[in-house]
Parts: sequence; structure tokens; C-alpha cells
Amino acid sequence: MQLKTTLVSLLAATVLSSASMAQAETLRLMTWGSYAPDELVKKFEAENPDITVEVTFSNNEEMIAKLRATGGAGFDLAQPSHDRIYAAQLEYDIYKPLDLSKINTGDMETSLLDGVKANTTIEGEVYAVPHQWGTSGLMADKTKAPDFAGWGDLCDPKYKGKTSMRLKRTILLGTAFSMGENPFDAYSDLDKYQSILDKVAEKLIECKANIKAYWKGGDDLSAMMLSGEIVGSETWDSTAYKLYGENPNIVFVPPKTGALAWIDTFALPRKGKADDAAYKWINFVMQPENVTIMSGSTGAIAAVKGGLDLLPADKKAAVTAAFTPADIENLKFFANIPPGVEDMEGKTLDKIKAATGG
Repeated sequence: MQLKTTLVSLLAATVLSSASMAQAETLRLMTWGSYAPDELVKKFEAENPDITVEVTFSNNEEMIAKLRATGGAGFDLAQPSHDRIYAAQLEYDIYKPLDLSKINTGDMETSLLDGVKANTTIEGEVYAVPHQWGTSGLMADKTKAPDFAGWGDLCDPKYKGKTSMRLKRTILLGTAFSMGENPFDAYSDLDKYQSILDKVAEKLIECKANIKAYWKGGDDLSAMMLSGEIVGSETWDSTAYKLYGENPNIVFVPPKTGALAWIDTFALPRKGKADDAAYKWINFVMQPENVTIMSGSTGAIAAVKGGLDLLPADKKAAVTAAFTPADIENLKFFANIPPGVEDMEGKTLDKIKAATGG
């Protein structure tokens, strides 16, 4: 009788354990390199003991490539930028519509929410909501480059050998604006856009003598700025904000033609298996106390009401030092990328790299 009771107890424990394991979910998150800080992942898992978060760090191009290769499988939540969803969905069908009733959209900054919804609505269905936003522009050591104010200053002969840039599409767009063009308007006429790219390529190839080195990531750019090897660079604002905390002479400079603004979003891959866990994560990271932790990691501003005030104190000081209200009004938000444009930009960048060794 004792043995029978013991066996029954063991069987019951096994069944309960199996049921618990069956109920457990894994949230497979594909996101940017600072968008899942350990502190928040552990806090989320503690509050949701039935969910484990599995993080893959990526970027826009890789997110699209991975989801395209699997037809939208392998991940439950992705964070592409707002301009990388519409065309990718039309071409590859890699996302599924959001159920906005499961997201606390009332906490989000209305203009950013409306903007992302407008950019990512297809046949009446919304495919993304905003998470964090920021800009790309310039940074300068104001003690050494006090007049740094526009994209063209990267190529000013007085800074020969003292500037840097990253050979990605941002520098193509910024240089186009500095030359009096509007690349986003030209997306509707790809022949015109190609002519703009040709002029930009010529300009950036001529700029080679000014470039100390072409940066690949935030670490090598930061090292050059802090050591004084360069006095100015094209940059993400978050990198400049972090350096401002180490040297207040290094500031983010919104270009006079307007900083390029991006919004990183939340989107559901088409074959994701943990939608409920994904919605829980979205709402969790948009809570005020978690926004501050997240923005401390990313350096970016959350797309929630009062997002600027939820920044850690050092980041808020850096943003305040960089932007005036007029600079905010002058932001140039990235436009949706039509099919074919990325190939055109890629070939232009390859041409520049071949001519400059970048």
C-alpha cells in the first residue's frame, strides 16, 4: 500500500510538472543591441514566471532578412524602424496585424502613435506601434569645432583628417539634404532619386581626405571622439548623449537642414507563436518606471507621454543641451522605403567604399 501511494504521488507530481512546462512560454524577441537590458528582462520574468524571454540582437536589414527567409517564423516580436515595415510587408508578407485593444496605446505620445499607424497601415490593419525614437545627425567637440552646424561641415577643408562618418544610408540622405535636395520626395521618381545619389556619391568620394576613419559602431566612434582624434562626426544622437556625460564639450548637433528622425517599433512576425507574451512585453516596457531603465540603456526617448521627463537625469541634460524647440519642429522623419530604393542605395554605398577604402 505504501509503494502504491508513493507511485501515485510521483505520477501526480510528474503530470503537474508536465502541465506547468506545457503552459510555460518563450517570448522570442528580435531587437536592437540595447533594447533588452538584463535588469528589465529579469524583472519581466519575475512578474511573469510563465514566460521566458529569449533575446536576439539585430538591425533593420537583418530583421527583414531573417523573417523573409522563414516567412515570418522564428520570432514572436520584432522591433524594426517605422520606415522598414510597409514595403517589407507588401513584398514579403512577414508580419501580422496588431490587436490594438491589447496594447496600452493611451499611454503613447499621440503624434508618434499616429505617425507610425499612418506609415504601417495596410488595408485598414495596423502593423506596428512606436517604442523609442531618436535622431541621426552630427556631434562635435565645441571647443575644437565651434561652427559645426551642417552635414557639409564633415567635408570642410579646415577639418581635414579630423572628421568621421558611417557609410550607411543615413549619410546619403543627410548629404542630399545639405545639397538642397529632398531625397524623401524623390522616392516617387526613382530616376530622379538615382541622379541625387550620383551627386551625393561624388561629394562623399571627394570628402575622403577629411575622414580620419569610417566608423562601424558606437564604440570605435566614441574612442575617436574622446581621444580627440576627430572633432566631429555623423552619429546617432544616443552615442553623443553618452559622450556628453563623459565630456560636456561633446554635444549632439542637429544639422541646420534637420536631424533625421527614426522611430523603432513593435511588430508581430507573421508566424510568431506567443502573441499574448509579446503584448505583455510591450505594455511592460512602456510603464514609466521601466521606461527610465530602458532609456538609460538605449539613450533614446520612449514614445510615451512625457518621455523626455522619464529619461535618466544625465540623458535629459544631454537632450536639452542639443535641441531647441525649433530643432524639434525641423525633424525629418524617415519616409517609407519603396521597393528598389535600398538596392540603389546599396550600390551607391559600394561605389563610395570602393573609391575611399571605407
